[in-house]
Amino acid sequence: MSFLRIVFAAALALAASAAHAADYKLGAIEIKQPWTRATPPTAPAGGGFLVLVNTGTTPDRLIAATSPNSAKVELHEMTMEGSIMRMRELPKGIELPPGATVTLKPGSLHLMFIDLKAPFARDTKVPATLVFEKAGSISVELTVEAMGTSAPGQHGR
Repeated sequence: MSFLRIVFAAALALAASAAHAADYKLGAIEIKQPWTRATPPTAPAGGGFLVLVNTGTTPDRLIAATSPNSAKVELHEMTMEGSIMRMRELPKGIELPPGATVTLKPGSLHLMFIDLKAPFARDTKVPATLVFEKAGSISVELTVEAMGTSAPGQHGR
């Protein structure tokens, strides 16, 4: 392969990864790598994942989320109690201390899309609105990865 083809292939790969998931900013809050997994045709719910960074000097809190793709969106936490996995809604939201990074990921904190209106299809986007106690609201799009993906860009690994 010629040097120019290698450079071109590398540039395409970089552009694809950069276009994979957009990052957003709302005041002192940064929202990075919003993503979700494809869901089976009959799945009633799906998870949403992202990284929240509070670059400010005051605390904030993710207090709600909505999406036109589901009847409701709840803020959830998944924990292990012995050998039993427990999932619970966080009615007070997710705290964002000043200077902190909070990761919503599989098996931990996450968005729960409930009563899906249609399955989440791989390589599409799921629109959502995130509501913060102090920063306000922002519209984001979650990139739909393959079923079983454990992190964005892993394609089912």
